Amino acid sequence: MSEPVTAVVVLAVVGYVLVQQFSARQVTGGGRWWVAPVVLALFAARRPDLIDADHRVQAVAMLVAEVASGAAIGVAWAWTTRVWRDASGVVWAKGTRTTALVWLGGIVLRAGLIGIGALIGVRGGSGPFMMAMAASLLVRTGVLLWRAQATAPAYRVSVSD
Repeated sequence: MSEPVTAVVVLAVVGYVLVQQFSARQVTGGGRWWVAPVVLALFAARRPDLIDADHRVQAVAMLVAEVASGAAIGVAWAWTTRVWRDASGVVWAKGTRTTALVWLGGIVLRAGLIGIGALIGVRGGSGPFMMAMAASLLVRTGVLLWRAQATAPAYRVSVSD
Protein backbone atom coordinates (compact mmCIF):
# COMPACT_ATOMS: atom_id res chain seq x y z
CA MET A 1 0.00 0.00 0.00
CA SER A 2 1.20 3.51 -0.71
CA GLU A 3 1.72 5.94 2.17
CA PRO A 4 -1.41 8.04 1.41
CA VAL A 5 -3.57 4.89 1.27
CA THR A 6 -2.00 3.60 4.48
CA ALA A 7 -2.67 6.94 6.19
CA VAL A 8 -6.33 6.81 5.13
CA VAL A 9 -6.67 3.20 6.35
CA VAL A 10 -5.05 4.04 9.70
CA LEU A 11 -7.27 7.10 10.17
CA ALA A 12 -10.36 5.07 9.23
CA VAL A 13 -9.48 2.36 11.76
CA VAL A 14 -8.82 4.90 14.51
CA GLY A 15 -12.06 6.76 13.70
CA TYR A 16 -14.06 3.54 13.69
CA VAL A 17 -12.55 2.46 17.02
CA LEU A 18 -13.28 5.86 18.56
CA VAL A 19 -16.92 5.78 17.48
CA GLN A 20 -17.30 2.21 18.72
CA GLN A 21 -15.55 2.99 22.01
CA PHE A 22 -17.86 5.84 22.96
CA SER A 23 -21.16 4.36 21.74
CA ALA A 24 -23.19 2.03 23.91
CA ARG A 25 -22.79 -1.39 22.33
CA GLN A 26 -23.92 -4.86 23.20
CA VAL A 27 -21.12 -7.15 24.32
CA THR A 28 -21.93 -10.44 22.66
CA GLY A 29 -18.77 -12.43 23.26
CA GLY A 30 -19.46 -14.61 20.28
CA GLY A 31 -18.00 -14.53 16.86
CA ARG A 32 -14.53 -13.77 15.76
CA TRP A 33 -13.72 -10.66 17.78
CA TRP A 34 -10.02 -11.33 17.34
CA VAL A 35 -10.07 -11.26 13.51
CA ALA A 36 -9.80 -7.47 12.98
CA PRO A 37 -6.77 -7.05 15.28
CA VAL A 38 -5.06 -10.06 13.70
CA VAL A 39 -5.68 -8.72 10.18
CA LEU A 40 -4.34 -5.32 11.25
CA ALA A 41 -1.24 -7.02 12.70
CA LEU A 42 -0.73 -8.96 9.47
CA PHE A 43 -0.92 -5.75 7.43
CA ALA A 44 1.57 -4.17 9.82
CA ALA A 45 3.92 -7.15 9.53
CA ARG A 46 4.01 -6.67 5.76
CA ARG A 47 5.04 -3.03 6.05
CA PRO A 48 8.63 -2.34 5.04
CA ASP A 49 8.82 0.32 7.79
CA LEU A 50 8.05 -2.15 10.60
CA ILE A 51 11.77 -2.65 11.33
CA ASP A 52 14.34 -0.02 10.34
CA ALA A 53 16.96 -2.09 8.48
CA ASP A 54 19.72 0.39 9.37
CA HIS A 55 19.07 0.09 13.13
CA ARG A 56 17.64 -3.40 13.63
CA VAL A 57 18.30 -3.85 17.36
CA GLN A 58 16.96 -0.41 18.28
CA ALA A 59 14.00 -0.81 15.90
CA VAL A 60 13.05 -4.17 17.44
CA ALA A 61 13.31 -2.64 20.92
CA MET A 62 11.09 0.25 19.82
CA LEU A 63 8.58 -2.17 18.26
CA VAL A 64 8.45 -4.18 21.50
CA ALA A 65 7.89 -0.93 23.42
CA GLU A 66 5.11 0.08 20.97
CA VAL A 67 3.31 -3.27 21.25
CA ALA A 68 3.70 -3.35 25.05
CA SER A 69 2.35 0.20 25.34
CA GLY A 70 -0.50 -0.73 22.98
CA ALA A 71 -1.40 -3.70 25.16
CA ALA A 72 -1.25 -1.54 28.31
CA ILE A 73 -3.49 1.05 26.67
CA GLY A 74 -5.91 -1.74 25.71
CA VAL A 75 -6.10 -2.85 29.34
CA ALA A 76 -6.70 0.74 30.46
CA TRP A 77 -9.43 1.21 27.82
CA ALA A 78 -11.18 -1.94 28.98
CA TRP A 79 -11.02 -1.08 32.69
CA THR A 80 -12.25 2.48 32.16
CA THR A 81 -15.16 1.32 30.00
CA ARG A 82 -18.51 1.11 31.77
CA VAL A 83 -19.91 -2.43 31.55
CA TRP A 84 -23.45 -3.24 32.68
CA ARG A 85 -26.17 -5.83 32.24
CA ASP A 86 -29.68 -4.56 31.53
CA ALA A 87 -32.90 -6.01 32.94
CA SER A 88 -33.21 -8.41 30.02
CA GLY A 89 -29.74 -9.82 30.69
CA VAL A 90 -27.93 -8.15 27.76
CA VAL A 91 -24.44 -6.86 28.59
CA TRP A 92 -23.53 -3.39 27.34
CA ALA A 93 -20.30 -1.38 27.26
CA LYS A 94 -19.54 2.28 26.68
CA GLY A 95 -16.40 4.38 27.08
CA THR A 96 -16.32 6.99 29.82
CA ARG A 97 -14.61 10.34 30.30
CA THR A 98 -11.74 8.46 31.88
CA THR A 99 -11.52 6.35 28.74
CA ALA A 100 -11.10 9.57 26.75
CA LEU A 101 -8.23 10.52 29.06
CA VAL A 102 -6.67 7.12 28.41
CA TRP A 103 -6.91 7.84 24.68
CA LEU A 104 -5.14 11.17 25.16
CA GLY A 105 -2.52 9.56 27.38
CA GLY A 106 -1.97 6.90 24.73
CA ILE A 107 -1.42 9.58 22.08
CA VAL A 108 1.13 11.31 24.31
CA LEU A 109 2.84 7.98 25.06
CA ARG A 110 3.09 7.08 21.40
CA ALA A 111 4.37 10.55 20.52
CA GLY A 112 7.03 10.08 23.20
CA LEU A 113 8.02 6.73 21.74
CA ILE A 114 8.29 8.27 18.28
CA GLY A 115 10.50 11.01 19.78
CA ILE A 116 12.73 8.44 21.50
CA GLY A 117 12.98 6.51 18.24
CA ALA A 118 14.01 9.67 16.41
CA LEU A 119 16.64 10.42 19.07
CA ILE A 120 18.24 6.99 18.65
CA GLY A 121 18.03 7.16 14.86
CA VAL A 122 15.14 4.75 14.24
CA ARG A 123 12.91 5.83 11.38
CA GLY A 124 9.25 5.70 12.31
CA GLY A 125 6.40 4.56 10.18
CA SER A 126 2.86 3.28 10.18
CA GLY A 127 3.89 -0.36 10.70
CA PRO A 128 4.73 -0.07 14.41
CA PHE A 129 1.63 2.08 14.99
CA MET A 130 -0.62 -0.49 13.30
CA MET A 131 0.98 -3.30 15.33
CA ALA A 132 0.42 -1.36 18.58
CA MET A 133 -3.17 -0.62 17.58
CA ALA A 134 -3.73 -4.31 16.89
CA ALA A 135 -2.39 -5.15 20.37
CA SER A 136 -4.65 -2.48 21.92
CA LEU A 137 -7.77 -3.79 20.18
CA LEU A 138 -7.02 -7.42 20.93
CA VAL A 139 -6.32 -6.83 24.62
CA ARG A 140 -9.20 -4.36 25.07
CA THR A 141 -11.78 -6.70 23.60
CA GLY A 142 -10.44 -9.70 25.50
CA VAL A 143 -10.59 -7.86 28.83
CA LEU A 144 -14.06 -6.46 28.03
CA LEU A 145 -15.36 -9.94 27.27
CA TRP A 146 -13.88 -11.21 30.52
CA ARG A 147 -15.48 -8.33 32.43
CA ALA A 148 -18.81 -8.92 30.67
CA GLN A 149 -18.88 -12.53 31.85
CA ALA A 150 -18.43 -11.37 35.44
CA THR A 151 -21.09 -8.64 35.25
CA ALA A 152 -23.93 -9.18 37.67
CA PRO A 153 -27.46 -9.06 36.29
CA ALA A 154 -29.56 -5.96 36.80
CA TYR A 155 -32.52 -6.30 39.09
CA ARG A 156 -35.95 -5.01 38.28
CA VAL A 157 -37.55 -3.06 41.04
CA SER A 158 -41.30 -3.18 40.99
CA VAL A 159 -43.55 -1.09 43.13
CA SER A 160 -46.69 -2.77 44.40
CA ASP A 161 -49.90 -0.82 44.83
